Amino acid sequence: MTLGSNDTIKFAIPNKGRLSEPTMALIKRAGFSFRQKERMLYATSASADITFVFLRAEDIPLLVANGAIDAGITGQDLVIEKEADVAELLPLDYGKCRLCVAVSQNFPGEEASLLRGKTITTSFPVITKNFFAREKVDVNCIEMSGAIEITIALKIADAIVDIVETGDSLKENNLRIFREIGKYQTVLIANKKIAADERIARIKRRIEGILIADTYSMLEYNIRAEKLRDAEAITPGYESPTISELDEKGWLAVKVMVQKSKLAESMDRLEAIGALALIETEIKNCRLGKK
Repeated sequence: MTLGSNDTIKFAIPNKGRLSEPTMALIKRAGFSFRQKERMLYATSASADITFVFLRAEDIPLLVANGAIDAGITGQDLVIEKEADVAELLPLDYGKCRLCVAVSQNFPGEEASLLRGKTITTSFPVITKNFFAREKVDVNCIEMSGAIEITIALKIADAIVDIVETGDSLKENNLRIFREIGKYQTVLIANKKIAADERIARIKRRIEGILIADTYSMLEYNIRAEKLRDAEAITPGYESPTISELDEKGWLAVKVMVQKSKLAESMDRLEAIGALALIETEIKNCRLGKK
């Protein structure tokens, strides 16, 4: 199923919380310009047939699943928690977090069985119940929202299941991680019936180009021809490097994409085999299609 040619794609963006700001920045970097008026719940893109709808991140999975919204960006944890039957198109490499069971610093032992019959407070009851079911441990799971860390000190709960980013909030409340349930990040999702629509694919390609640009840098260097194979082993590139001859006989110019995480080490190794004039250039956006 595809959208009609005159239909506008409804694309959901988190309107607040930790995912809102980076998502807005990503969408604008991907070339979708729009003006968000104060208190407005939607904005139409000036550069594409898309209406951006600003919603709570936790509401996005089910709205996409039932077709009220065509596509959107939200957390993997929320997709799982809402049991939303959606197409997960692309991990976005931000908003990373862990969902953990946490207990008091004084809680004895590490076995999940120690929580049998205990009360767990969480805003993720589905994930929590599924986790303890896999562990074959019966618990009393109470759904709560807000700052649930205090529930242990108030003796409302024996443990909590919550999102952990830095762990500072746990330390402040004299808690420790008892068990990690899973790791999650932000994802691009779409309704399964229209996930293959060309306009959804275009959104994905644009965002993918930004993600690749953030992962790679362009590296240029000069190398003697007889050392080219050694250099290619160090910097094979996304597919293959671009190579051209220099005026000076026996020397080649190489231009290649290198993962930023490996750039410094690659430059060290290239320099060790005689590479000269090594220059890194930032990539702001790119499209890398298949041959």
